[in-house]
Amino acid sequence: MVDYPFTDLIAGLPSTVPFVGPEAQERAQGRRFRARIGANENVFGPSPKALAAMREAAAETWMYADPESHDLRHALAERHGIGPENIVIGEGIDALFQYVNRLFVEPGVTVATSQGAYPTFNFHAVGFGGRLVTTPYVNDREDPQSLLELARREAARLIFIANPDNPMGTWWPAAAIDDMIADVPDGSVLCLDEAYGEFAPPGTMPSLDVDNPKVIRFRTFSKAYGMAGARIGYAIGEAGLIKAFDKIRNHFGINRIAQIGALASLRDAAHLPDVVAKVDAARSRIAAIAGESGLATLPSATNFVAVDCGQDGEFARKVLGALVQRGIFVRMPGVTPLDRCIRISAGTPQDLDALAEAFPAALSDARG
Repeated sequence: MVDYPFTDLIAGLPSTVPFVGPEAQERAQGRRFRARIGANENVFGPSPKALAAMREAAAETWMYADPESHDLRHALAERHGIGPENIVIGEGIDALFQYVNRLFVEPGVTVATSQGAYPTFNFHAVGFGGRLVTTPYVNDREDPQSLLELARREAARLIFIANPDNPMGTWWPAAAIDDMIADVPDGSVLCLDEAYGEFAPPGTMPSLDVDNPKVIRFRTFSKAYGMAGARIGYAIGEAGLIKAFDKIRNHFGINRIAQIGALASLRDAAHLPDVVAKVDAARSRIAAIAGESGLATLPSATNFVAVDCGQDGEFARKVLGALVQRGIFVRMPGVTPLDRCIRISAGTPQDLDALAEAFPAALSDARG
């Protein structure tokens, strides 16, 4: 084995990634999944107008994307009633998480998050030498007050919270998040992940205050807009903070076709409500399937549902494994007590028919 001269930081990191893709599981099993309902993808797909725009743009793939994402930033600014200088476009939220960590984190810098929260933020924080400190979920929700107390105690430079939450699907009303933003300690920046905001009930998303230097908000075209594979997201914040991204972002990293598709998505006013309605129906169906087997589900403001398997993490992993063996791709939270649940994404009627067929037998297998 070659002894590469990696940096001490990289040499000390574990060889792990936040997620194993369904494709890797399909290769291992030698067959395709019957229902791909584990990665919180929007199976209902992009706007037809976005698809048409992307097909037309494919002929121009020889060109780089506009490195300033001018048209998309201005369209988003108009949508949100803010200035384009308050928006940065990135290769999905995950890339923007990498950039914000690069801006603020170096060896020894502390980052505060919840134990079991979205792991990609942690992945990037540790990759830049950050020191992660965590606080538990409370009643299956990230707890704003606990996070703030942790950040003060540990002098955290970044604080991460997702609202609505992944992996549990729970949420806080806008007033609670506004209170959290108002109480962010000096020297800290709150990273507010709002990837699932379009699915949430009215009154979940706080109004935008782009003059507040203590918060940056992350949104995406991966979920409600159905463009997860295109990798395009954006962050909203104070102009000086947003401008700092230009120092380190990959200026030609945006996919040109995705950039054009995202712009077309914003112009299709009818598509988003249709997707939200389909997701709502799918969440109800998942809850009904779980209920028929005597299991409860957590209320969800996302495009997935956490199903409480009624025992511990070991049992939930058996349920998940039995579903995977039956061709149903699902995932689950990674830490106790969240891992008593499995997480099932909204699927098509055909996906959920397959789930309904497999679920009772998977539970039976798990129970032995």
